[in-house]
Amino acid sequence: MNQSLDLAFSALSDATRRAILSRLAIGEATVMELAAPFAMTQPAISRHLRVLEEAGLITRRVEGAKRPCRLAPKGLAGIDEWLGLFRRALEANYSRLDEVLAIQAKRRKDKN
Repeated sequence: MNQSLDLAFSALSDATRRAILSRLAIGEATVMELAAPFAMTQPAISRHLRVLEEAGLITRRVEGAKRPCRLAPKGLAGIDEWLGLFRRALEANYSRLDEVLAIQAKRRKDKN
């Protein structure tokens, strides 16, 4: 899983690729539709798509001359799972902090 995460985070390190993923979150799009908002050539966008595809973040299918792209749930699930580790750790830390603050508040109240 580490290699796939490395590929995913490397792919996500580029602002254009993050923007492409944001667009694909809305729904499937062709290369030309994805290239429209950027001041770059279709081959440059295709290179970005290749990186995203190799990282397992998008999939492409052949539809005649078009190759529509969509998000790849499995690739995104790996990132979400990894981030979930940190989410759970932060939640546990906040719960402990809440407990400490509640004890301190009770002590202050008992003193008064």
